[in-house]
Order: sequence, then structure tokens, then C-alpha cells
Amino acid sequence: MAAHIDLTLDCRDAQLLAAFWKTALGYVDEPPPAPFKTREEWLAQFDLPDDPDDDAAWLCDPAGVGPRLSILTVPEPKTAKNRLHIDIRVPGHGTPAERWARVRAESDRLTEAGGSVLEEVDGHHFVMADPEGNEFCVAAGPA
Repeated sequence: MAAHIDLTLDCRDAQLLAAFWKTALGYVDEPPPAPFKTREEWLAQFDLPDDPDDDAAWLCDPAGVGPRLSILTVPEPKTAKNRLHIDIRVPGHGTPAERWARVRAESDRLTEAGGSVLEEVDGHHFVMADPEGNEFCVAAGPA
């Protein structure tokens, strides 16, 4: 049996990144674990110190297929290139020109949502960054 994974992003503004990644991936806010009614109620069981700057978001794939995404506010800034990144795959069917048009359209959509293009590998993929500079790629998926 394969292991299930969650992905965690450290950041300066969890709500900003949560909004971007919900748009990018079609994810939704993950409900708190049962039997808790709110995330605050769930977190209270851990008796963590109060920190007004401590913020987080938990996202999930509404279809239950993709990994959960935890977005945690941390005090230190991003200082280097990601060692792991997300690849967003658009449908890979059709001609090369049709696939590239879908890849470009997705890159444009994510730029409008707050991302930025770092590099375009013409006909293949875009290297992009989310609003806090975390790198990810946009490319065609399998046909």
C-alpha cells in the first residue's frame, strides 16, 4: 500500500497563500477533525502558547484525491530555491499547439491570481512562483 502524503508550505502570510493555492488547485478549506467544530477548538487541545502572529490554513482536494496542504506562518523569510515543488498539470490531449495553449492559459490564470512567471520553456512548461516566491511548474499532463 502506498503512503498518503500531505504537503506543508512555510510562509509569511498564510491567508494570502491559502487564497492563491485554492485558486491554483481548486482546493477548499479543510474542515477540522471530528469531533471538533472549529480549527480553534481543535488547536486548543494542544495547549499551545498564544501568538498573535501564528496563523495557518489547511486545504484539501474536495474530491479527496490530492494531498492535503498545510500552510503555516513562520518568522523566517524564504532564502533559497525550493528543494521540492508542485507541478500543476493541465489536460494533455490534443495537438502540441492545443496542449501549449492550455498550459499558457493556466499560466495566465495563475498570474492573474498573484503568481509570477520565472521562466518559459517554450512548448513545454512554465516555471512560476506563488505570491511568496515558492516555485512551481505548469505543464501538460498525460494525454
